Amino acid sequence: MAKLTQVRKSAYYLTEPAVQFLARRHITPTTLTLTGFVITLGAAALIATGYLFIAGFVVLVAGFFDMLDGALARRTNQVTLFGAVLDSVLDRVSDAMPLLGILVFYLFFSDRSTVGILVVCLALIGSPLVSYIRARAEALGLECQVGLFTRPERVVVLAVGLWLSPFVNYALIIALAVIAVFSFVTAGQRLIYVRQQTKTK
Repeated sequence: MAKLTQVRKSAYYLTEPAVQFLARRHITPTTLTLTGFVITLGAAALIATGYLFIAGFVVLVAGFFDMLDGALARRTNQVTLFGAVLDSVLDRVSDAMPLLGILVFYLFFSDRSTVGILVVCLALIGSPLVSYIRARAEALGLECQVGLFTRPERVVVLAVGLWLSPFVNYALIIALAVIAVFSFVTAGQRLIYVRQQTKTK
C-alpha cells in the first residue's frame, strides 16, 4: 500500500510544470475546478451519444484538471474553505456524470444491455462511497488516504474501457465491473482503517 501511495505522489509531481505555468499566468484554482467540471460534462455528453473513443480522451483531460486545481491552490497559497468544499462537491458530480452518460447510452443508444445497466448502477454507488468515507473521516479529524482504487485509478480504467469499447466486445462492461468491484473493496479498506484509528481514541 505504501508503494501505491508513492506512485500516486509521483504522478502528482508530473503536474508540477503545468502548475508553474498556470501560476505565472495568475489562473485561479476555482477556474481550473470549473473548467474541469465543464470538460467532464462534455465527456458525459459524448458518451451518452455514442462517441466513446473520443470520450476516453476527454475523461483523461478532465482528470488532469482535477489533479491541477488542488496543486495550484497550494502552490499559490489560495487554499480556502469554500474552494475545498466546491472542489469536493464538483468532484463527486464529476465522478457520476460519465457513468450517467454510460447509463443513458445503454438505455437509449445501444442494445439496452441489462448487464451493462446493472454494472454501471453499481459503479454509481461504489465510486462516490470511496470519496465519502474519506471526507467523513477527515471531518472527524481522522486520516483516511488509504485504498487500492481511488479516483485517478477509476478515471484511467474508465478511459481505457471507452477506448477499447468500439473494438472489443464488452470492454466497457468489464471496465465498469472493475470500477464497481474495486470501489467497494476500497470502501471496505477505508472503513477498516478508520475503525482501527477509532480504537485508539
